[in-house]
Amino acid sequence: MKTTEELRRFYDTVLREDLQALEDKRKRLVNTCIITFVAVVVAGLAGLAIMGAMGGPGPVVFIFPVFALVIGGVIYGVQHKDYARDFKEWIIARLVEFVDKSLVYSPHSCIAQSDYMASKIFRQRPDRYTGDDHVNGRIGATQMQFSELHSEYKTTSRDSKGHTQTHWHTIFKGLFFIADFNKHFTCELFVLPDTAEKLFGRFGQKLQSLNVCRGQLVKLEDPEFERRFVVYADDQIQARYILSTSLMQRITSFQTRHGRPVHMSFVGSRIYVAISCRQALFEPRVFSTLLDFAAIEEYYNDLDLAVGIVEDLNLNTRIWMKS
Repeated sequence: MKTTEELRRFYDTVLREDLQALEDKRKRLVNTCIITFVAVVVAGLAGLAIMGAMGGPGPVVFIFPVFALVIGGVIYGVQHKDYARDFKEWIIARLVEFVDKSLVYSPHSCIAQSDYMASKIFRQRPDRYTGDDHVNGRIGATQMQFSELHSEYKTTSRDSKGHTQTHWHTIFKGLFFIADFNKHFTCELFVLPDTAEKLFGRFGQKLQSLNVCRGQLVKLEDPEFERRFVVYADDQIQARYILSTSLMQRITSFQTRHGRPVHMSFVGSRIYVAISCRQALFEPRVFSTLLDFAAIEEYYNDLDLAVGIVEDLNLNTRIWMKS
């Protein structure tokens, strides 16, 4: 990880000029929002005035503000697309290169759905699968990739009038990371947030043991790790071999430091890490300035969160060789 001083020098010497150009685009976006809001209000008042002159309600009350909103929305959409594209090409791409020159950034790509499903972390096949900000490369001896993902499933229902309604539900939204673990496992191992025991205590432990679709419940000797996570595997011995004392401590420290729900799996020769995030990580701000160094530091920290998994979990220490 680069130091704050290194990042500030990079900000001053490389990013600042482009950030100023982006700040001008951001201000135009905000002005578009303000103008659209004012236009909708004025159109609404004009519609009310016309309604009063006509002596009763009419469609004109709604036509004017809706028309103003549509026009403003189209203008905002075009400007925002241009702003977001330039931000990712000028700022995020350079931050990725600053983190490690060997990394390849593809702003409009994401982890393949087949790789997401291969992790077996989330068993439900999504009906809608989107993502962006794909980063791929090698950190030390470890090949890795990550991107933002949003997977969803849909349900349908009928209202009282018989109309069909479609509802979308999030399966996972956040940062999805894949790395070569340098060993082919004959078992599948899952490390999941321990929500059942937190909610239901000993009864929660019983519920955990019934989760047979993921294999056997594995009880480990690290009490802090056990408090935070529940582990399933189809081979108890190999599970303890993979989850060494030091790796459990590293996973615990990682979750403590970042404070976000973490799901992990070890399948084949790969480790998969899903870090839940409510907000998109690498999208440009609209209603606050980009010229604040703290904003750029936040984008850098989100990148380092993903790339740093290699170091956090000590993946470059090749204690095993693939068979």
